[in-house]
Amino acid sequence: MGRQKVTIAELHRKKQNREKITMITAYDYPTARLVDEVGIDTILVGDSLGMVVLGYDSTVPVTMEEMLHHCKAVSRGAKYGFIIGDMPFMSYQSSIHKAIENAGRFIKEAACDCVKLEGGSEMAHVVEAIVNAGIPVCAHIGLTPQTATKLSGFKVQGKDADSAKELIQSARDLESAGAFMIVMECIPDLLAARITNELSIPTIGIGAGKGCDGQVLVYHDLVDLFERFTPKFVKQYINLSPMIKEALAQYKKEVEEGIFPGAEHSFTMSAEEAKKI
Repeated sequence: MGRQKVTIAELHRKKQNREKITMITAYDYPTARLVDEVGIDTILVGDSLGMVVLGYDSTVPVTMEEMLHHCKAVSRGAKYGFIIGDMPFMSYQSSIHKAIENAGRFIKEAACDCVKLEGGSEMAHVVEAIVNAGIPVCAHIGLTPQTATKLSGFKVQGKDADSAKELIQSARDLESAGAFMIVMECIPDLLAARITNELSIPTIGIGAGKGCDGQVLVYHDLVDLFERFTPKFVKQYINLSPMIKEALAQYKKEVEEGIFPGAEHSFTMSAEEAKKI
């Protein structure tokens, strides 16, 4: 049997069998193809695109139309990976009706396999409503970038007993509400491991230690294409930025000096035809 499309059932099977789940972000067609070709399980079209692709200072300004635009591109590039569409700020908080309607657009218009939304116990009723509408939901707790101001910045969450208990309860409530998976961002490794062991659904960590069922990184962080800052939890597997700058500088130099394009990059016509011009 050839390679099959990744499903929720497959992700749950991996958790049960203690097989690690892989996730990476992608925001365009060529990246999605590369990610899919190496066999990454899940592709998150994150609202992080606001910072790493669109140049915003945070994820807050990202719109539904921008998210759908990028999700469509990723869906065209990935045939096998499970595609997660990230619901942007204020696309699901104001009303249940709006939340369901916007979640549906990710599935219907952008061919995503599910949606992701941020928030703990306070968002359990939204998760339940979207799931009841037939749309799978991946939850997101810990550091929630859309509400970073409320959290007093991009800080590790759950470092004391009280806040840790709140995160544990949030994870339980979100699972009960029907979330099929939970992303946990910037929480202590021991807390993440405990939540992972308590839940029957997979957990995906980003800055949450190796005790999670899987891991996710932002593509631009992993390959060093985002230079404004590098979070502590990021491992850069290749440094593309200096390589790309070197190539661009060489191109600029060759154009200015008349080296490029060479004969091998040009199209010619016969001398006879040239005389007729």
